[in-house]
Parts: sequence; structure tokens; C-alpha cells
Amino acid sequence: MRQEDLPEIRQLPLFRAMAHENFEALMEKSYAQNFPAGLELIRQGDPADFLHVVLEGSVELFASWSDRDCTMAVVHPVSTFILAACIKDAPYLMSARTLERSRLILVPSGDLRQVFRGDPDFAVSVINELAACYRTMVRNAKSLKLRNSRERVASYLLRQSRLAGDVVSYILPVEKRLLASYLGMTPENLSRTLRMLEKDGVKIDGMRVIITDRAKLTALVQPDLLIDGPDPDAASAGIGLPMIGGIPRSPGTRRRQA
Repeated sequence: MRQEDLPEIRQLPLFRAMAHENFEALMEKSYAQNFPAGLELIRQGDPADFLHVVLEGSVELFASWSDRDCTMAVVHPVSTFILAACIKDAPYLMSARTLERSRLILVPSGDLRQVFRGDPDFAVSVINELAACYRTMVRNAKSLKLRNSRERVASYLLRQSRLAGDVVSYILPVEKRLLASYLGMTPENLSRTLRMLEKDGVKIDGMRVIITDRAKLTALVQPDLLIDGPDPDAASAGIGLPMIGGIPRSPGTRRRQA
């Protein structure tokens, strides 16, 4: 592991408060590895041997059943996955694969649990992170069950704009097929919905999103604090679907004019 990686890992909310000697010991037992695009890192049902820290690239978390896959999240640097299984010493409930060439830190779960039992500050950070992940999961379930497909897509597009600073234009941070899977739609249904949303104040040009009428889009979405946030705990927990780790700012991103 490169020494220059340590400050970024240390600044993650999960590791920020733990004792220095425990962090150093944990990192000494961890190792970095580069992975090519399209490589399966973990498979659902397998033992949770490592906590993964994404330093470069991006990783899709997905679930499978009866020959079907569903995107659960996309992880961007710098973020961790999947903490709950590592702490509980339980099988992974999701699989993970790289979407591009990626660099990850692998933290042995056994050593992670040992520090969890002996470092109260780290234990509190783990509890806070798991609580934030749970709250985000509830928010996502509410949106999926209470909104129709048009409202879900509009909500996602408006939320990404808000997270980027209320920009009027930005690049979708994930492929449309992944977005469709996460939102519970087929790619064809997503394409039709995106075309329909032009009359509701948002236009899609390839991967670029252009908000043409924020008031009209907001009226459709009817943002709800108990569904859409803001929830700073969820943002720091490394789980925000379908993207974890913040919005990559593109050179063409424009902020809303005052």
C-alpha cells in the first residue's frame, strides 16, 4: 500500500476517530490491489473476508436471483463496502464487480472485528455508519414503493443536481442501464420516461442532463425530507444509490446563475 493513500483512508468517517495505533495496525494488515474492468470482486453468499475501500475507479454492487441481476449501488472513491457483513461475520448479500480499472484496499474482516471490540471510538463510528446505511435503505425503499417510474426518475435527476450544488447541467454519473436497474425499470422503459420528462423541465442529451425548468421538475417530484433528505449521515456513510462516494464533477458542469 502506498503511504500517500493513508490520509484519504484515514479521513473516511469510519476510520477518522479510531486510535492512531489501531489504524496503523489495521493498515499494516491490509493491502492494495489493482483490478481490470469487468472483474467480479465478491459474490453474494460467499464469506465476507474483506472490507473493500475504493481508491480509484468504480464498482457496481448487484444482486442476483433466478438468472436476473439488479444494480444496488455504484461505489466511487473514496468509499467502503460492505461493512455490515464484515462486522457480523456473515455472508455477502450482494456481489460486486469493477466497472472500470480500479484500485482497492482490502481490509481483513477478522482484524476489523478485533479493532471493533477493542476501540470504543471506532465502534461508535461503525454503529453510526450502519445506522446511516439503514436510514438510506429505508429512504430508497420508500421512494421505490411510493413513487411511480416517472416520479422516481425525476427525483433521481433532481437530487443529483442538488447534490452537485443545484447545477443546471451535469453528466450522469452512471450508465443508463445501471440507473434503470436500480430504479426498477427496463432500459427501454427508462428511455421512454426520459423522453416524457422533457415536458416536466428536464432534457437528456446523451449522458448530459439539462434542467430547463427547475420549478416544474420540483412540482413533479414533490421532494420530501423523509424520503429525499438531506441526510448528512447517509452522505458520509458511503451508501447513496445508485452512486456512493459523491458526484464526479465534469468539466462541463455549470452552476445555477444567481
